[in-house]
Amino acid sequence: MSNSVRVRFAPSPTGYLHIGGLRTALYNYLFAKHHNGDFILRIEDTDQSRYVEEAEEDILKSLAWSGIEIDEGPENPGDLGPYRQSERKDIYHKYADQLIESGHAYYAFDTTDELGQMRERLQKSGNPSPKYDAITRQSMKNSLTLPSEEVEKRLDAGEEYVVRLKVPRRETVRFEDLIRGHVSFETKGLDDQVLLKSDGMPTYHLANVVDDHEMQISHVIRGEEWLSSTPKHVLLYQAFGWEMPEMAHLPLIMSPSGGKLSKRKAESEGIPINTKDYIEQHYEADALVNFLAYLGWSPGDDSEIHSLQELIQLFTMDRVSKGGAVFNHKKLLWYNEHYLREQPDKVIASRLKEITERDQIKEVDDNYLEKAVGLLKDRVSKIDEILEMGSFFFEDPKEYDENALKKWKADSAELVSLYKSEIEELSDEEFKAATLKTSLESVINKKEVGFGKLMMPLRIAVTGQGFGPDLFASMELLGKETVLRRIVTALDELEQ
Repeated sequence: MSNSVRVRFAPSPTGYLHIGGLRTALYNYLFAKHHNGDFILRIEDTDQSRYVEEAEEDILKSLAWSGIEIDEGPENPGDLGPYRQSERKDIYHKYADQLIESGHAYYAFDTTDELGQMRERLQKSGNPSPKYDAITRQSMKNSLTLPSEEVEKRLDAGEEYVVRLKVPRRETVRFEDLIRGHVSFETKGLDDQVLLKSDGMPTYHLANVVDDHEMQISHVIRGEEWLSSTPKHVLLYQAFGWEMPEMAHLPLIMSPSGGKLSKRKAESEGIPINTKDYIEQHYEADALVNFLAYLGWSPGDDSEIHSLQELIQLFTMDRVSKGGAVFNHKKLLWYNEHYLREQPDKVIASRLKEITERDQIKEVDDNYLEKAVGLLKDRVSKIDEILEMGSFFFEDPKEYDENALKKWKADSAELVSLYKSEIEELSDEEFKAATLKTSLESVINKKEVGFGKLMMPLRIAVTGQGFGPDLFASMELLGKETVLRRIVTALDELEQ
């Protein structure tokens, strides 16, 4: 195995890239780049029954959006491909044959019905979790129990078979995990894992080990759910006589309500589950990357904001936690707010024109839109919320917020009318935020009422909302003609 660091992200194209998968890719990428190594994308598409056509494209798009650059993969192959397992079938057959020849694997001809009968028989005799293992294999149809002539006859006849790993009966499998330290499993708890399926495709276990060896992977960094599969992989490395990569099993991502963050739990808690959802819902890529980096890792100090390049410099495996990390959606929004507010108003304005379908925003003057962005961006968590909160900048209110209208009292119309009279006298040059605020103070002083008695009805009349950016700065941007028109409309519709 090469001394250089080579890691792989090996998703199955069975659906959109899960947020946990993106974190796995990110940790692999950060580790590789911290050590000036290579990040390889391998598509594990051996399960053709679950293959989703657009899944590979989604994986590529998600990684690119996140800033994770692929050094080798299906789209930019190196010397150790192919990088889709479905294109490596002959390689797996060669190594399966090698295992059979060395006595570490065997042919099994048992039918589905025969396997079911075996399990049923063992369950009736008191075995709650029957397995095809060192004991049960002795009573099944395989190349360990059948005469060699019959095995050859069955193979020559094209009879269906699988290739199984011959797991030793009483051994302890040990390995060191970079996150969990010393790990050991007893082989009596393992089944004789299928390595080649009856359709000729490899299972995860054989393909995974063969590919990691062939692609010279130095470190396998994957989710905790694969920890229980590792002893089978250790046995395969030993059977082949290969050096095993360093192993690191990442902590689970946990739901705020407890347990693993499943699709069902995520949906019930309003958490987007696929990377695609974050792209479509206009999250900031930098925010999601920063958040995911801290979901199971920390740099060991109180810092929280880091660019991808800074994370590369900081990331070390010894700072990854063993315990599950809770997905805190509010924290993600906090990151999102930070990265959104860091962007110049001009950049956000340009992005808004790209993501909106509303012509009045696409066609609005750039300078006007930038000023509106400047008033709104500190009050939202995501860029698309600017369009919702700031809709009054682009069109007159079509309706008035019901909760806000509870603040429209019996004297509201009179106060708003007095204010209208005050600002009607202002010239366009005088129609500035400071002057508009002074005019409001003049009215409330004359009527001897509190600031809110006029402020809230005025906001409702001008914006249709009960909250939003600085009202006087907003009115200045809207202009005298628009503000007066909206006040007149509101007085007509809301006057009691």
